Amino acid sequence: MKLRTLTSMKLGAALAAAMTVTAVPASATECIAPSNPGGGWDFTCRTIGRVLGELGLVEGNVQVTNMAGGVGAVAFAMVAAERPADEDLIVATSTVGVTQMAQGRYPAPLETMRYLAMLGADVGVIAVDNDSPIMTLADLTAAMAADPSALVTGGSSGAGGWDHIRLLMVADATGTEDLSAIRWVQFDGGTDAVTQMMGGQIAVVSTDMGEIAGFVESGDIRVLAALSDEPIPAFPDIPTAISQGVDVTGYNWRGLYTGGQVSDEAYNAWVERLETLYNSDNWQEAATSAGLVPIWRGGAEFEAFVRDQAAIMEQISRDIGVIQ
Repeated sequence: MKLRTLTSMKLGAALAAAMTVTAVPASATECIAPSNPGGGWDFTCRTIGRVLGELGLVEGNVQVTNMAGGVGAVAFAMVAAERPADEDLIVATSTVGVTQMAQGRYPAPLETMRYLAMLGADVGVIAVDNDSPIMTLADLTAAMAADPSALVTGGSSGAGGWDHIRLLMVADATGTEDLSAIRWVQFDGGTDAVTQMMGGQIAVVSTDMGEIAGFVESGDIRVLAALSDEPIPAFPDIPTAISQGVDVTGYNWRGLYTGGQVSDEAYNAWVERLETLYNSDNWQEAATSAGLVPIWRGGAEFEAFVRDQAAIMEQISRDIGVIQ
């Protein structure tokens, strides 16, 4: 498998260490989105926060705090150091965050936190600017196979992160020999990546539909492929990679964690609230309209799932040479 030949890529771990965040304990429920406004983690917090309020599952409104940096590492470090027992605090996470943890890019191990629930899965997509000469997935993969360094690509994870891995999987499946030659730029959220693509700084974005749905609806970008088994319900006209002869899928589940010292009573109460939220029409409609596939895993089942996912991501990362 050519993925195994990818040379080791080193990221600037100093990013998280260099950034300092002063956190004020929440006086009411707070959800931290470890990204800039507009990204998938931001959507997770704002939508869950809104629905929690609509259903009366929390008192008052949910405060959403954006805390970008290190693809979630800055928020993780702050919660671990300053608010590990805060029962009113929840934090958005996903496959992207767990991949970073599995690669040792967070300041503490995965077990530092308690994982509450998964409420849906976002579908990975590969997109170009609407004015791009690249019209189809076949155009893109042919260009990468002919000259992997010709196009600058990017997404909301670092080199070796989930967005990057998904693009490498497509390139690998369609004949690109030197995967390490594909140029990749990291952004704090799919919105930032698309904005830079629209400005001409990069040519291709690999990210989640939930992060860029607004750009798709406005017609500013063209999605070449959805990395899903079936078309996205909210965007049925977007072809899947599979339908174009590329057997690659890439889902990004979305969920929440809380501090590792939160009591069992508070943890279980959060799981119960979130399951009620998941089963509501409010959440089901909000999730599907944003391109998410609603999926529920909560409590101990979700804790086990996260640990299994981390082990899988660690093995994939070893296979492509990101970690030794």
